[in-house]
Amino acid sequence: MEEKKAIIIKVFGRVQGVGFRYYAQKQAQELGIAGYVRNLRDGSVYVEVEGLEAALEQFILWCEEGPAWARVTKIEKQWIPLQDYRVFEIK
Repeated sequence: MEEKKAIIIKVFGRVQGVGFRYYAQKQAQELGIAGYVRNLRDGSVYVEVEGLEAALEQFILWCEEGPAWARVTKIEKQWIPLQDYRVFEIK
């Protein structure tokens, strides 16, 4: 059986004011993963998610593109211990 994992993803580029958090939530819900997304003061977007590894890999690929108006220049990833999230929230 596939195990659950957790990851922090920091997304850089034109990622604020383009619906990134809303579409990240929609994508996470479709993939069945939980956690949260929020804007950071430096203009990046911070995402903490957990779920099955295959779903997380799909979510990471989505973050590398973002929604239509976004222009992602890079992402940083860091695997972390499970946080026991139940839903995906916009903070």
